[in-house]
Amino acid sequence: MCTGKCSRCIGITLFPLAACAIVSNILLYFPNGRVLQLSEITDLVWFFQGILGAGILVILPAFMMLGAGGAGCCANRCGMLLSVLLALLGFAGAVYCAIFSSMGLIGGPLCDTGDGEYLYPFRNNTLEYNYLFNQTTWSICKEPENIILWNIVLFSILLAIGVIEAILCLIQVTNGLIGFVCGTCMRRRKTNISGM
Repeated sequence: MCTGKCSRCIGITLFPLAACAIVSNILLYFPNGRVLQLSEITDLVWFFQGILGAGILVILPAFMMLGAGGAGCCANRCGMLLSVLLALLGFAGAVYCAIFSSMGLIGGPLCDTGDGEYLYPFRNNTLEYNYLFNQTTWSICKEPENIILWNIVLFSILLAIGVIEAILCLIQVTNGLIGFVCGTCMRRRKTNISGM
């Protein structure tokens, strides 16, 4: 496969992933579909890992990858080099998303334990006693309803998206470097040689 076509495929794949990351991050602000006060929202949501990290910082290289893959071939070496630099930016955003999403999963949500005070009941637990592996502890959180499941599902989606985007951006770095060093496709070279 031509490096330009590969670049285009990766760019097209990154768009829905980035959109899902943005939506997932926004949903974390509305646990169980409820509007809460700012002080009642889990702190790790405010790092915008889905909106900024796996969203905007990945959409930028995705646009460049589509441009670098223009005309079914490598377009030009400069475009491929720029796609490499932007893919590194996308990789950084995806890793940022994966790190903060995993921290959100491990730390657990901010919730009301029944006395009207919002706190993090699962922080500072060892992984052995972590709430992720002990579903019976979920009853500690009374409000918002189903907050633990809400956070687990959405942070897991963000973690998976971050990992997938990081892998795709690394593939694009390799692909872009090959396109930059080797230039255009073999099919195009054969056409130029036969035309001589």
